[in-house]
Amino acid sequence: MEVSVMGNSQGNMVRTELAYRNLRFCCVPKNDKLIFSRRNSGVCLVGQGSRWRKAQLRFTLKAVHSQPLVRSDRLSATKRKSSDGVNLFVGLPLDTVSSCNGVNHERAIAAGLKALKLLGVEGVELPLWWGVVEKEARGKYEWSSYLSVAEMVQKAALKLHVSLCFHASKQPKIPLPEWVSKIGESQPSIFYKDRTGQHYKDCLSLAIDDLPVLDGKTPVHVYQEFCESFKSAFMPFMGSTITGISMGLGPDGELRYPSHQGKSKTPGVGEFLCYDENMLRLLKQHAEATGNPLWGLGGPHDVPNHDQSPNVNTFFKDHGGSWESPYGDFFLSWYSSQLISHGDRLLSLASSAFRDTGVNVHGKVPLMHYWYKTRSHASELTAGFYNTINKEGYAAVAEMFMKNSCKMILPGMDLSDHSQNHGSSSPELLLGQIKAACRHYGVEISGQNSSISEAPAGFDQIKKNLLGEKNVVNLFTYQRMGASFFSPDHFPSFTQFVRNLNQPGLDSDDLAEEEAITDSSHMNSEISIQVQTA
Repeated sequence: MEVSVMGNSQGNMVRTELAYRNLRFCCVPKNDKLIFSRRNSGVCLVGQGSRWRKAQLRFTLKAVHSQPLVRSDRLSATKRKSSDGVNLFVGLPLDTVSSCNGVNHERAIAAGLKALKLLGVEGVELPLWWGVVEKEARGKYEWSSYLSVAEMVQKAALKLHVSLCFHASKQPKIPLPEWVSKIGESQPSIFYKDRTGQHYKDCLSLAIDDLPVLDGKTPVHVYQEFCESFKSAFMPFMGSTITGISMGLGPDGELRYPSHQGKSKTPGVGEFLCYDENMLRLLKQHAEATGNPLWGLGGPHDVPNHDQSPNVNTFFKDHGGSWESPYGDFFLSWYSSQLISHGDRLLSLASSAFRDTGVNVHGKVPLMHYWYKTRSHASELTAGFYNTINKEGYAAVAEMFMKNSCKMILPGMDLSDHSQNHGSSSPELLLGQIKAACRHYGVEISGQNSSISEAPAGFDQIKKNLLGEKNVVNLFTYQRMGASFFSPDHFPSFTQFVRNLNQPGLDSDDLAEEEAITDSSHMNSEISIQVQTA
């Protein structure tokens, strides 16, 4: 089998060779061909330019005669040992199914799946959007395009992890369901609101989880019906092709408040999202119940603006900040408890819905590592995690995951401290803290990277996190497939990463003994499709 990717680029010719499993991978972006083929040895990259900008990719499948499968017992044992550790998945494009409920670039994705299978990748992750499936009316579901993708994955003999996305996306543009947005026009209180009065309309406020605001139904009830319909439609794939499901918990699917919306290069502290009428109602009730009614009138008044540093105002200051006062403890305890209760409701719902399907249920927790080296950890506080120099904030989160028998997805496993643009950030220390909490409560972690790794350092950091001592990571999903993923700047490094992850103990002398890959079937025609990329 041969898979070709064609595109356009400019620059000088370069050539790189990497060895992997008796496959040859060629990237030629001047008439631009990225070829996956069975050859005698090696991985070859021939390309032009440092990037494919505004490239057009063409995937071409051609039949070739296959050879008998040859295995080395020693290497097979190594492979089995690795497979018992971390399983590798790759995320499919966010718009694999478009907002109009059609499969984008179907034949191109099919070709990409075959390439991933040849590399030894375990499976793929598919974002499944609420705004696509239940677009027009509550209870009116359209699963056909997502079922087609599941069939493609099954045909490629890969596993499938499905992410249920109950939020909107700006890029690619995938809104909330039309009927939900229409309700929001007349009842904007279903959305989060900041202290300036601006609403965040990409997901629903957690304060309405149990309020009948969606055509007489609560959001929890609507999510439950969605999960039940999904289970019914995809039951033939459950436990065989579909091995995992992620429950959307908030913005970008993560368990957090939408506290960070700024675009500055050095992120600020974010903002407490507690100003919609339903959040204020809950805050008022809590203040009155604890004997402090004046504390329930609103959020902290002495916080910096969204994109400012912690020391601009008094709340987050390292010494003498209001976060250490009795009021600060009152507010932060309430704010974080609301988030954990929200996560508990949704993970409990998902665990119950999929208990008898043979799939693992996951939830995603963000890595809010900015300002981690300050005493207040401001970015974590505004996102809803009461984690400071004096307080462990992730034990309660891990305990909630353990209670619901769910696995935790953690992004940012490609991030290192030395690559950060200011000294108060520490993704490594934060990741270590969350890992420790998960180990304590027996919660397994599924890792993700934060972005496409165009430098070897990113892959090295991922391997460090996946293969280190006391590791609790059992699955890693590399985000995500697309033009950049198959570019000559990236794909050879990813190929080497997969090889090192599958066979971490091998050196260059072992390459000649690596197992040959075979597929005795023949493709009976050539398939070609163009993929327009930005």
